[in-house]
This record gives sequence, structure tokens and C-alpha cells, in this order.
Amino acid sequence: MMGLDPQLLGAFVAFAFVASITPGPNNAMLMASGANFGLRASLPHMAGVAVGFVLLLIAVGAGLGELFAAYPVLHRVIGWAGAAYLLYLAARIALSDKLATRKGAARPLRFVQAVGFQPLNPKVWAMAVGAMTTYAPQTHYLANASVVTALFSLINIPCIAAWTVFGVAMRRFLDRPAVLRAFNIGMGVLLAVSLVPGLEDLVAGK
Repeated sequence: MMGLDPQLLGAFVAFAFVASITPGPNNAMLMASGANFGLRASLPHMAGVAVGFVLLLIAVGAGLGELFAAYPVLHRVIGWAGAAYLLYLAARIALSDKLATRKGAARPLRFVQAVGFQPLNPKVWAMAVGAMTTYAPQTHYLANASVVTALFSLINIPCIAAWTVFGVAMRRFLDRPAVLRAFNIGMGVLLAVSLVPGLEDLVAGK
């Protein structure tokens, strides 16, 4: 079992941390949510990301990755749908110019919306498939996949929380409309740019 292989376990922990803490669609959106709406209002978004990621890990571990390998068109359809939705969210963030404390401010992503976004997130697919194919040996596969799912989730949660809290810390600097607008445009651009690697793979037919 994976739990008895310290070298593989250590490599997986490093992979999970780097994958979780580096910029990506979820982290960019959570930072923007924390900055615009505060920590409490962003908690459903955070919970949705965490739960959606766990469900995707379970699905990939149960064989969804093999289904996509057999029918790559399914993966491409989901990938293009995710790209379109991601660009919509990037535009929504970039065009926002109001903090949650101001009348007319948009609402943060809800729990169900955040859960539903995970299958459309190319980085999450890469994280889940990479974890299961690289760090869950076929011997005692179900036990290894369970360890990967549980440990990856435990590592991912504080990482996404850190991005949200960092966004909350930025609120004190966003009182001026011009600064807030520049911040949101920057976050929208970051979210759109995070899509580039996934788009390159889609165009290449991967």
C-alpha cells in the first residue's frame, strides 16, 4: 500500500501541495471573492471547491479517467464547455467595480455553483488524473486511491483557504474605486490566463 512507501508518499505530498497552492482558476476566483465579499460570504464558495474536488478525485479513481481515454471526445466537450464558462467568470470578475458592502454588488459563487464548476476546471482534471495515475499503484489500488483522495483533500483545503484569506487582507486597500477596478481587472486577466495550458491541450487534441 502507498502508506507503506515513504518515498512515494513524500513525492505525492509535494505534488499535492504545489498543485494546490499555485495559481489556477479556483485560487484566482477565491482570492477575488475574498477581496470583494469577505471571508464569511466566501465560505460557501470555498466549501464547494473542496467538496467538488473530492467528488472529482473519487470519480477519476473509480475509472472516469479511463472512460475519457477510451472516448476522448467526451473530455474535449467538457474542456471547451469549461473554457467558455471560465471566460465568462473572468469577464464577470473584471467588470465588477463594487465591494460587497456597497449597494448593487454582485454575489459570490454559491456552494452548488462551485461544486458544479470543478468538472469544468482544466487544472482540477490535471490534478486529479495526475494524482491517480502517478501516485496510486495498481497493487491494492482501491486502498491507494482512497489514501490519495483523503490526503490530497487535506492538503488542498488550507491552500484554497490561504488564497481566500489573502483576498480578504486586500480589502483594506480596495476602498478607492479605481484601485478596486484595477484589482478586479487583474484578477479577471489572471483567471483567463490560467486557462491557456488547458486550451493548448484542447487545440492539440490531448
